[in-house]
Amino acid sequence: MIKEIIKYPTPLSIEFGVNVRLFNEELFTLIDDLKDTINENNLQALSAFEIGDYHNVILIKNGDGSFLELINPSLITHSGKITTQEQTAYYGELTAEVTRFEKVSLVYQDREAKNCSLQAEGDLAILLQRKLDYLFGATFIQKLSKDEREKFELKLEYGTNIGIKDYCPTTFFRDKILKAINFLMLLMLGIALSSLFIEEKSILESMWEYQSYGFLVVFFLNICYFFYAQYEGKKYISCTSCQIGNIIGTLFISLIKLTLLYVASYILIPSS
Repeated sequence: MIKEIIKYPTPLSIEFGVNVRLFNEELFTLIDDLKDTINENNLQALSAFEIGDYHNVILIKNGDGSFLELINPSLITHSGKITTQEQTAYYGELTAEVTRFEKVSLVYQDREAKNCSLQAEGDLAILLQRKLDYLFGATFIQKLSKDEREKFELKLEYGTNIGIKDYCPTTFFRDKILKAINFLMLLMLGIALSSLFIEEKSILESMWEYQSYGFLVVFFLNICYFFYAQYEGKKYISCTSCQIGNIIGTLFISLIKLTLLYVASYILIPSS
């Protein structure tokens, strides 16, 4: 019988899988259900956990259409590391970059309760490890690095295989440049206003000199902001069109404020 495959966001059980103790018709029915579900969904493999059964059973579909039945499988040795793009039925079409063991050795039982062993490498080893994850109530997300997990969580949020270049973040490094610009202009405004309470000519001359240097620094930072903002926008494909207008508008407003501040300083500071 074809069973429904549990998919995200339905949570998987946090319980460990239960070892099969009775090799009876109930077990054989479960195996048949796994076969039917694999064939119906054109899958390579399936664990009992993925259809809501907590017995430690994994089925692998061979290239010739036959099935490898792994009952109570257990990983005993492993070696090497390999990183590949993985996909599992629980997350649909979403993929992630996962680091796995390159070679593994397993022990398991067949439907006759006979003890067997299996050595695998490459794609088969990765597939086995992915299905073994389910026996612990887990998926490959627990195997991801911090950065890859953040990327994959974005894919879950958007429901598509977007990459780091395909989403538009809410904060940018260029915002820090803009904060520096605003801070310096606020400082320049403070100098301009404080000049109203100072009469000594030498101090006023120094204040005007600071204002002149400040104007040049802020102007330079605005130029840096413009070019860096465009560079940063190109890193995120979806931001290129929507952000360019914002970048130009922000630069235009900042330069207007700087110009007005410079004119005000020229008027307010007598030495100018």
